Amino acid sequence: MRYAILGGGGSFGLHTAKHLLAQTDTEYVTSIGRSPPKPPCFTMGVGDGDKRYAYTPLHVTYQHAEVLKLLDWSKPDVIINFAAQGEGATSFTESWRYFETNCVGLSRLVEALIGKSWLQRFIHIGSSEVYGSTASPANEFSVLNPTSPYAISKSAFDQYLVALAYKHDFPTVIVRPSNCYGEGQQLHRFIPKAFLFGLTGRKVPLHGGGKAEKSYIHSEDLARAIFLLAREYHNELIWNVGPDDPISIKGVATMIAQTLSLDPEDLFAVAEDRDHQDARYWLDSSKIRGLGWRPTIEWHRGLDRVHHWVRDNLEELQKQPVDFVMRP
Repeated sequence: MRYAILGGGGSFGLHTAKHLLAQTDTEYVTSIGRSPPKPPCFTMGVGDGDKRYAYTPLHVTYQHAEVLKLLDWSKPDVIINFAAQGEGATSFTESWRYFETNCVGLSRLVEALIGKSWLQRFIHIGSSEVYGSTASPANEFSVLNPTSPYAISKSAFDQYLVALAYKHDFPTVIVRPSNCYGEGQQLHRFIPKAFLFGLTGRKVPLHGGGKAEKSYIHSEDLARAIFLLAREYHNELIWNVGPDDPISIKGVATMIAQTLSLDPEDLFAVAEDRDHQDARYWLDSSKIRGLGWRPTIEWHRGLDRVHHWVRDNLEELQKQPVDFVMRP
């Protein structure tokens, strides 16, 4: 099998590439991302010395022709799309950038892929945020209720892909994962930032006291779900991928403090809540569990892995930005 990963420079794309390269029948993985290769502490050695893997810095929106040329050359059986302008909390500023990439750039790319004989499956990584805040687990048929420009742009592209599947028989698979975490994640994300701050004697802000609830899985479990959906024959378009239950951000912070042998009060400081913060993200993932998938990395193991990653790369990570930076 030949794969292409769009948005492959991020931690989730890298974990997916690592999982694919561990399969004996993986012939080649073409990875494409908008940024030059990150420092080794973020790439974690994925693909190093493996002739079946190559990363090329290209922007799916601004370098449309070059991306298509590379895909036509590599002829992947499966394209996995992580490419997106992310970070919902900041998307009310320069909202147009989210639609430019998440809707316009990606729809232009997908339209050019219609009819490609080599493409067997286009797996798009969506977001649980398209369901908005939920009082009970949202399944794949739940009404979409996005509450930020980011989530709205993700919802719009999801619906476009569904239309293409019915109109052109485009081989669409939409994965809506819960929040993911793992080694190599950018430091503006709460979990790696909390470990970095805890190891360097700083307090991490806990917006709104950490009362908001999210559902988390480790990025390796997401990679396993993607691989399963790439190989399993099915007619379903949309798949939720998440744990059984959500957890408050304060609960996560408390577990991180325990991992670091710190008093929680020494790790976090209560800060003002973010504007437009959804109260709870919660998925019903029973459909993919019917295929045999379930999270395998429990909290204690996943947090321990992130802890070791931050500790082992502490000198380099202290040089990296810890706040979200809007990039074209």
